[in-house]
Amino acid sequence: MKFGVNMFIWTAEFGQSDLRLLPTIKERGFDGIEIPIFNPTTFPAAQIRRALQENGLETTICSVIPNGLGVIADDANVRAQTIAHLEASIARAAEVGARVFAGPLYSPVGYLPGRRRTPDEWKRAVEGFQTLGPALAQHNVTIAIEPLNRFETYFLNTAADAVALVREIGHPNVGLLVDTFHANIEEKSIADAYRTAGSYLKHVHTCENDRGTPGSGHVEWQDVFQALREVEYDGWLTIESFGFAIGGLSAAASIWRDLARTPADIAFEGLAFLKQNTAKFA
Repeated sequence: MKFGVNMFIWTAEFGQSDLRLLPTIKERGFDGIEIPIFNPTTFPAAQIRRALQENGLETTICSVIPNGLGVIADDANVRAQTIAHLEASIARAAEVGARVFAGPLYSPVGYLPGRRRTPDEWKRAVEGFQTLGPALAQHNVTIAIEPLNRFETYFLNTAADAVALVREIGHPNVGLLVDTFHANIEEKSIADAYRTAGSYLKHVHTCENDRGTPGSGHVEWQDVFQALREVEYDGWLTIESFGFAIGGLSAAASIWRDLARTPADIAFEGLAFLKQNTAKFA
Protein backbone atom coordinates (compact mmCIF):
# COMPACT_ATOMS: atom_id res chain seq x y z
CA MET A 1 0.00 0.00 0.00
CA LYS A 2 0.89 3.64 -0.33
CA PHE A 3 0.24 6.23 2.36
CA GLY A 4 -1.11 9.66 1.46
CA VAL A 5 -2.48 12.74 3.15
CA ASN A 6 -5.11 15.13 1.90
CA MET A 7 -3.89 18.71 1.85
CA PHE A 8 -7.20 19.93 3.29
CA ILE A 9 -5.50 19.45 6.65
CA TRP A 10 -3.39 22.51 5.85
CA THR A 11 -5.14 24.49 3.14
CA ALA A 12 -8.48 24.98 1.41
CA GLU A 13 -7.04 25.11 -2.10
CA PHE A 14 -3.52 23.81 -2.69
CA GLY A 15 -1.28 26.11 -4.72
CA GLN A 16 2.30 27.22 -5.21
CA SER A 17 2.49 28.85 -1.78
CA ASP A 18 1.85 25.45 -0.18
CA LEU A 19 4.76 23.69 -1.86
CA ARG A 20 6.91 24.53 1.19
CA LEU A 21 5.01 21.79 3.06
CA LEU A 22 6.25 19.00 0.80
CA PRO A 23 9.72 18.38 2.32
CA THR A 24 8.24 17.85 5.79
CA ILE A 25 5.49 15.58 4.46
CA LYS A 26 8.12 13.46 2.71
CA GLU A 27 10.45 13.48 5.70
CA ARG A 28 7.66 12.28 8.00
CA GLY A 29 7.09 9.21 5.83
CA PHE A 30 4.23 9.85 3.42
CA ASP A 31 4.42 8.45 -0.10
CA GLY A 32 2.26 11.17 -1.57
CA ILE A 33 -0.35 13.85 -1.10
CA GLU A 34 -3.93 14.32 -2.22
CA ILE A 35 -4.65 17.62 -3.91
CA PRO A 36 -8.03 19.18 -4.68
CA ILE A 37 -8.86 20.48 -8.13
CA PHE A 38 -11.75 22.92 -8.00
CA ASN A 39 -11.01 25.03 -11.08
CA PRO A 40 -9.09 23.14 -13.77
CA THR A 41 -8.43 26.31 -15.76
CA THR A 42 -6.31 27.85 -12.98
CA PHE A 43 -4.77 24.71 -11.46
CA PRO A 44 -0.92 25.03 -11.66
CA ALA A 45 -0.34 21.40 -12.65
CA ALA A 46 3.13 21.77 -14.17
CA GLN A 47 4.58 23.64 -11.19
CA ILE A 48 3.10 21.21 -8.68
CA ARG A 49 4.34 18.20 -10.63
CA ARG A 50 7.90 19.55 -10.63
CA ALA A 51 7.76 20.13 -6.88
CA LEU A 52 6.41 16.65 -6.27
CA GLN A 53 9.19 15.11 -8.32
CA GLU A 54 11.82 17.17 -6.52
CA ASN A 55 10.53 15.86 -3.19
CA GLY A 56 10.02 12.26 -4.26
CA LEU A 57 6.26 12.38 -3.70
CA GLU A 58 3.33 11.08 -5.73
CA THR A 59 -0.20 12.48 -5.82
CA THR A 60 -3.84 11.63 -6.11
CA ILE A 61 -6.57 14.14 -6.90
CA CYS A 62 -9.87 14.81 -5.19
CA SER A 63 -12.69 17.07 -6.24
CA VAL A 64 -16.34 17.93 -5.76
CA ILE A 65 -19.02 19.10 -8.16
CA PRO A 66 -19.39 22.91 -8.14
CA ASN A 67 -22.74 24.38 -7.16
CA GLY A 68 -24.99 24.69 -10.17
CA LEU A 69 -23.55 21.65 -11.92
CA GLY A 70 -24.30 17.94 -11.68
CA VAL A 71 -23.99 14.72 -13.64
CA ILE A 72 -27.51 13.85 -12.45
CA ALA A 73 -29.08 17.27 -13.09
CA ASP A 74 -32.41 17.50 -14.90
CA ASP A 75 -31.11 20.05 -17.42
CA ALA A 76 -29.18 18.47 -20.30
CA ASN A 77 -27.13 21.66 -20.74
CA VAL A 78 -26.04 21.53 -17.09
CA ARG A 79 -25.05 17.90 -17.49
CA ALA A 80 -23.00 18.75 -20.58
CA GLN A 81 -21.24 21.58 -18.71
CA THR A 82 -20.50 19.15 -15.86
CA ILE A 83 -18.98 16.59 -18.22
CA ALA A 84 -16.80 19.30 -19.79
CA HIS A 85 -15.68 20.40 -16.32
CA LEU A 86 -14.82 16.84 -15.32
CA GLU A 87 -12.97 16.16 -18.57
CA ALA A 88 -10.84 19.25 -17.99
CA SER A 89 -10.19 18.15 -14.40
CA ILE A 90 -9.17 14.67 -15.58
CA ALA A 91 -6.67 16.25 -17.97
CA ARG A 92 -5.18 18.36 -15.16
CA ALA A 93 -5.00 15.29 -12.92
CA ALA A 94 -2.96 13.50 -15.56
CA GLU A 95 -0.78 16.55 -16.10
CA VAL A 96 0.16 16.67 -12.42
CA GLY A 97 0.95 12.95 -12.50
CA ALA A 98 -2.09 11.53 -10.71
CA ARG A 99 -3.69 8.21 -11.62
CA VAL A 100 -6.62 8.46 -9.19
CA PHE A 101 -9.31 11.16 -9.34
CA ALA A 102 -11.69 10.73 -6.40
CA GLY A 103 -14.74 12.26 -4.84
CA PRO A 104 -18.53 12.53 -4.89
CA LEU A 105 -18.53 13.44 -8.57
CA TYR A 106 -22.28 13.25 -9.21
CA SER A 107 -23.81 16.31 -7.50
CA PRO A 108 -22.69 19.13 -5.19
CA VAL A 109 -21.96 18.17 -1.59
CA GLY A 110 -24.89 19.29 0.53
CA TYR A 111 -27.45 19.22 -2.26
CA LEU A 112 -30.48 17.63 -0.57
CA PRO A 113 -33.76 18.01 -2.48
CA GLY A 114 -35.82 16.38 0.26
CA ARG A 115 -36.56 13.13 -1.56
CA ARG A 116 -34.89 9.89 -2.60
CA ARG A 117 -32.94 9.64 -5.83
CA THR A 118 -34.97 8.83 -8.90
CA PRO A 119 -34.43 6.18 -11.60
CA ASP A 120 -33.82 9.02 -14.07
CA GLU A 121 -31.01 10.42 -11.91
CA TRP A 122 -29.44 6.99 -11.68
CA LYS A 123 -29.61 6.61 -15.46
CA ARG A 124 -28.03 10.04 -15.96
CA ALA A 125 -25.17 9.12 -13.62
CA VAL A 126 -24.50 5.90 -15.54
CA GLU A 127 -24.57 7.70 -18.88
CA GLY A 128 -22.45 10.59 -17.60
CA PHE A 129 -19.62 8.42 -16.29
CA GLN A 130 -19.76 6.29 -19.42
CA THR A 131 -19.30 9.50 -21.41
CA LEU A 132 -16.14 10.21 -19.40
CA GLY A 133 -14.69 6.82 -20.33
CA PRO A 134 -12.68 7.96 -23.38
CA ALA A 135 -11.06 10.82 -21.43
CA LEU A 136 -10.19 8.49 -18.57
CA ALA A 137 -8.66 5.94 -20.92
CA GLN A 138 -6.76 8.59 -22.88
CA HIS A 139 -5.18 10.04 -19.73
CA ASN A 140 -4.79 6.74 -17.84
CA VAL A 141 -6.80 8.11 -14.92
CA THR A 142 -9.27 6.16 -12.77
CA ILE A 143 -12.26 7.83 -11.19
CA ALA A 144 -13.11 6.64 -7.68
CA ILE A 145 -16.74 7.57 -6.99
CA GLU A 146 -17.36 8.32 -3.32
CA PRO A 147 -20.58 7.60 -1.43
CA LEU A 148 -21.20 10.17 1.30
CA ASN A 149 -23.27 10.15 4.46
CA ARG A 150 -26.95 11.06 4.38
CA PHE A 151 -26.33 14.57 5.69
CA GLU A 152 -24.20 15.45 2.65
CA THR A 153 -25.96 13.68 -0.21
CA TYR A 154 -29.12 11.75 -0.94
CA PHE A 155 -27.80 10.15 -4.12
CA LEU A 156 -25.17 7.62 -2.98
CA ASN A 157 -24.67 6.60 0.65
CA THR A 158 -23.44 3.00 0.79
CA ALA A 159 -20.74 0.84 -0.75
CA ALA A 160 -23.40 -1.56 -2.04
CA ASP A 161 -25.14 1.18 -4.00
CA ALA A 162 -21.79 2.48 -5.28
CA VAL A 163 -20.87 -1.00 -6.50
CA ALA A 164 -24.22 -1.29 -8.28
CA LEU A 165 -23.58 2.04 -9.99
CA VAL A 166 -20.03 1.15 -11.02
CA ARG A 167 -21.12 -2.22 -12.38
CA GLU A 168 -23.77 -0.56 -14.51
CA ILE A 169 -21.27 2.02 -15.77
CA GLY A 170 -19.08 -0.90 -16.78
CA HIS A 171 -15.82 0.92 -17.49
CA PRO A 172 -12.45 -0.33 -16.18
CA ASN A 173 -11.40 3.22 -15.25
CA VAL A 174 -14.41 3.79 -12.99
CA GLY A 175 -14.42 2.38 -9.45
CA LEU A 176 -15.19 3.63 -5.99
CA LEU A 177 -13.73 5.24 -2.90
CA VAL A 178 -14.87 4.08 0.54
CA ASP A 179 -14.19 6.56 3.33
CA THR A 180 -14.12 5.31 6.93
CA PHE A 181 -15.84 8.49 8.18
CA HIS A 182 -18.87 8.14 5.92
CA ALA A 183 -18.96 4.35 6.26
CA ASN A 184 -19.03 4.72 10.05
CA ILE A 185 -22.34 6.57 9.66
CA GLU A 186 -23.99 4.58 6.88
CA GLU A 187 -22.72 1.00 6.99
CA LYS A 188 -23.72 -1.81 9.36
CA SER A 189 -20.05 -2.85 9.26
CA ILE A 190 -17.24 -0.70 7.92
CA ALA A 191 -15.12 -3.76 7.18
CA ASP A 192 -17.97 -5.39 5.26
CA ALA A 193 -18.27 -2.23 3.16
CA TYR A 194 -14.73 -2.85 1.93
CA ARG A 195 -15.57 -6.49 1.28
CA THR A 196 -18.60 -5.37 -0.70
CA ALA A 197 -16.44 -2.97 -2.72
CA GLY A 198 -14.06 -5.81 -3.54
CA SER A 199 -12.25 -5.41 -6.84
CA TYR A 200 -14.11 -2.17 -7.54
CA LEU A 201 -12.28 -0.45 -4.66
CA LYS A 202 -9.86 2.05 -6.18
CA HIS A 203 -9.16 4.40 -3.27
CA VAL A 204 -9.48 4.54 0.53
CA HIS A 205 -9.88 7.57 2.79
CA THR A 206 -8.96 7.03 6.42
CA CYS A 207 -9.96 9.12 9.39
CA GLU A 208 -11.74 8.58 12.68
CA ASN A 209 -15.45 8.69 13.36
CA ASP A 210 -15.07 12.37 14.31
CA ARG A 211 -12.70 13.12 11.38
CA GLY A 212 -9.83 13.02 13.84
CA THR A 213 -6.63 11.00 14.04
CA PRO A 214 -6.93 7.38 12.88
CA GLY A 215 -6.78 5.14 15.93
CA SER A 216 -8.13 7.72 18.38
CA GLY A 217 -11.83 6.87 18.14
CA HIS A 218 -14.15 3.90 17.69
CA VAL A 219 -13.57 2.90 14.05
CA GLU A 220 -12.82 -0.84 14.13
CA TRP A 221 -9.49 -0.54 12.36
CA GLN A 222 -8.27 -4.10 12.77
CA ASP A 223 -11.39 -5.36 11.00
CA VAL A 224 -10.89 -2.74 8.28
CA PHE A 225 -7.28 -3.77 7.67
CA GLN A 226 -8.29 -7.44 7.61
CA ALA A 227 -10.99 -6.70 5.02
CA LEU A 228 -8.56 -4.75 2.86
CA ARG A 229 -6.20 -7.69 2.95
CA GLU A 230 -9.00 -10.09 2.00
CA VAL A 231 -9.93 -8.06 -1.09
CA GLU A 232 -6.22 -7.71 -1.96
CA TYR A 233 -6.34 -3.92 -1.97
CA ASP A 234 -2.90 -2.45 -2.63
CA GLY A 235 -3.73 1.17 -3.44
CA TRP A 236 -3.63 4.34 -1.38
CA LEU A 237 -4.55 4.75 2.27
CA THR A 238 -5.05 8.50 2.39
CA ILE A 239 -5.69 10.38 5.61
CA GLU A 240 -8.46 12.88 4.95
CA SER A 241 -9.33 15.48 7.52
CA PHE A 242 -9.64 19.25 7.54
CA GLY A 243 -8.01 22.27 9.10
CA PHE A 244 -9.81 23.52 12.17
CA ALA A 245 -10.18 27.15 11.12
CA ILE A 246 -9.63 27.66 7.39
CA GLY A 247 -12.83 29.48 6.55
CA GLY A 248 -15.42 28.02 4.26
CA LEU A 249 -13.77 24.62 3.96
CA SER A 250 -13.83 23.99 7.71
CA ALA A 251 -17.44 25.14 7.79
CA ALA A 252 -18.39 22.92 4.86
CA ALA A 253 -16.90 19.92 6.66
CA SER A 254 -18.64 20.96 9.92
CA ILE A 255 -15.39 21.30 11.85
CA TRP A 256 -16.50 23.28 14.89
CA ARG A 257 -13.76 22.31 17.36
CA ASP A 258 -10.15 21.16 17.52
CA LEU A 259 -9.99 17.45 16.65
CA ALA A 260 -6.39 17.06 17.85
CA ARG A 261 -3.67 19.26 19.28
CA THR A 262 -3.01 20.56 15.77
CA PRO A 263 -4.37 19.56 12.35
CA ALA A 264 -0.90 18.30 11.39
CA ASP A 265 -1.01 15.85 14.31
CA ILE A 266 -3.90 14.10 12.57
CA ALA A 267 -1.61 13.52 9.59
CA PHE A 268 1.62 12.53 11.30
CA GLU A 269 0.24 10.59 14.27
CA GLY A 270 -2.31 8.98 11.98
CA LEU A 271 0.42 7.85 9.61
CA ALA A 272 2.31 6.16 12.42
CA PHE A 273 -0.86 4.33 13.43
CA LEU A 274 -1.65 3.20 9.88
CA LYS A 275 1.86 1.98 9.17
CA GLN A 276 2.19 0.10 12.45
CA ASN A 277 -1.17 -1.62 12.11
CA THR A 278 -1.22 -2.43 8.41
CA ALA A 279 2.17 -4.11 8.87
CA LYS A 280 0.41 -6.75 10.96
CA PHE A 281 -1.66 -7.73 7.92
CA ALA A 282 1.14 -7.70 5.35
